[in-house]
Amino acid sequence: MRKILLIVLCSANVVLINAQKYEFLSPPKFDETDLSKVKSLIDESASAEILYKSVHFTVDSNTGELHKKFFYRVKIYDKDKAEDWLNLEIPLYSNKTDRESLGKFKAFTYNLENGVAIPTKVEKSSQYKSKESKNVSVTKFAFPNVKNGSVLEYQYEIVSPFLFAIPEVLIETDTPSLYTEYALDSPANISYNINYTGNLSPKYKEVKEKSMFGYQYRVYRFGYDNVKGFKTEKFVQNDRNHRTKISAELHSTNFKDLKLYSSSWDQINKRLTEDEEFGGELKKTRLARENMPAGVLEMKTDLEKANAVFAYVQKTFIWNKDRGIYTEDGIKKLLETKVGNAAEINLFLVMLLREAGIKADPLLISTVSNGMINLVSPNVSNMNFVLAAVDLDDKLHMYDATSKQSSLDELPLRDWNQYGILLTKNKAVQIQMTNTHPSNTFLTAEAKINDDGSISGTYSDRDTGAFAMFVKDNYDENPEKYKKRYKENYSIDFTGIDTKVVENGDFESTMKFSSNNLIDKIGKKIIINPMLFLSKTANEFDQTEERKYMIDFGAPTTKVKKVILEIPDGYTVEEMPKNKKIVTEDKEIEYSYVSVLKGNKLEVISTTKVSSADYPKDYYPAFRQIWEVASKSENQVISLVKKP
Repeated sequence: MRKILLIVLCSANVVLINAQKYEFLSPPKFDETDLSKVKSLIDESASAEILYKSVHFTVDSNTGELHKKFFYRVKIYDKDKAEDWLNLEIPLYSNKTDRESLGKFKAFTYNLENGVAIPTKVEKSSQYKSKESKNVSVTKFAFPNVKNGSVLEYQYEIVSPFLFAIPEVLIETDTPSLYTEYALDSPANISYNINYTGNLSPKYKEVKEKSMFGYQYRVYRFGYDNVKGFKTEKFVQNDRNHRTKISAELHSTNFKDLKLYSSSWDQINKRLTEDEEFGGELKKTRLARENMPAGVLEMKTDLEKANAVFAYVQKTFIWNKDRGIYTEDGIKKLLETKVGNAAEINLFLVMLLREAGIKADPLLISTVSNGMINLVSPNVSNMNFVLAAVDLDDKLHMYDATSKQSSLDELPLRDWNQYGILLTKNKAVQIQMTNTHPSNTFLTAEAKINDDGSISGTYSDRDTGAFAMFVKDNYDENPEKYKKRYKENYSIDFTGIDTKVVENGDFESTMKFSSNNLIDKIGKKIIINPMLFLSKTANEFDQTEERKYMIDFGAPTTKVKKVILEIPDGYTVEEMPKNKKIVTEDKEIEYSYVSVLKGNKLEVISTTKVSSADYPKDYYPAFRQIWEVASKSENQVISLVKKP
């Protein structure tokens, strides 16, 4: 059921020939006629359009610094829908010893006034800085005097000491582009893997060696004309995986001797093993020996030991939300403060498991939001998380102790990103990660119709498995926003919202509700949808164009919606809703709608079951048909009539 993206690896030895002649890194002069344009010819509905975009990376042979130069010229057609372009954010990275700096910066807003192009400069005094994380600060600017029809132009340079990974550049963005180019220049003795992912081919290209600044350089040039804005699709976890993009990672250096960095996964494994902030921490076995939970070594089976060690780490330590594959303050500090990043917590878990006699190794992954691993081109910069993997009875299992609701092979949704790299003591092994653990949702409403025509009752929303972890994270991030979404999603007055994690790890929210808008009275009849506010109001599988990408739910799932509606005294149901069941031939997807009258209570249950975490795009018509049936079933209404 899996589709591997088209991946093209351009190594340092590749030379592209027969390329069309084109002068790269030569921004066109500002054209006043751009200010008169009223719509994009690439996409007439576009709120903005990139007129020119150039991203240029150069490694300075003299200083060894990386210079990152950016040049953008953007036309604004509808400023209310182009908010992402109206504010510029420039991230700068740092670690314990080095930091990036912002160099040259120029930015203007151009407007047409009385037939003349008038620039408004973005003053440096208008900038402000914010600390986004321990290693990232962001310099922010707002463009002044932006109107429909404005052209925004900005260019800046970042000087960086970090040569290992060249930042990823999206060729396909949400905004259409008349021209986009990517350029990388590196001295001949510094070699990079160029990772090219996506379906677009450059119109202009140049990969060769040439003399620059008195040195031999390898240059990479890719240029694209008339790139359409990327069209997103529903049920795709991270559409960045499908966009055309380019990144680079250090392959090797050759000063006095050849030194390899990312030539193979095994070489990466060796380098990480020797790194003080990864393998160096794993060697501190004394810390594991001195902190082994009591009673673990006396347990009979490896499964018991593994679960006990995991439970200890999970309950004892708090994740500070920092990802990454390297430790920051070290495991000794973790033991002192009981707070650490993902690498510190899960690497310590690996250490304890090994000390308990269990075969355990780190498993490197890229989380869903970080993008998929490029298996063809070994790279460590794409990895941003560490899991603990254990071999129990010759079967690989996974732990993530950063989540308080996680368990053996029950991982947060962020972890399930198809592939991982297992770092054993002898070699690196590519692992395919498939989430087979169901994550379910149970929505239950019990209601009665009041004399004043309103409906009131209780409602509960319970999620299990990975869904429960996802919802809990959202709640922890902003409890008030989480509670507010119920009213926004359903337009119902909810009160007394109470949330909790139950003993088995499920996350449950319970509340009271009332509404004056769920029934209609026609004469002596009461017309009502027995699904109340839980009815499916739209078909999410409404894409008219041909589906391009896999359909991803994150986990196999069953969603059950149950409503118990108390019929008022003196009324009866004129006609029961029609029951319905639909299922695919392979029984992968099924839906049922069942209504039953029990005394004076009408019980309606809709069940949607999706048996796998993801599906090929060929399943799209089946999903569309089943979701249409679900929508029709859940929008049935009934009539309550007075008994004779």
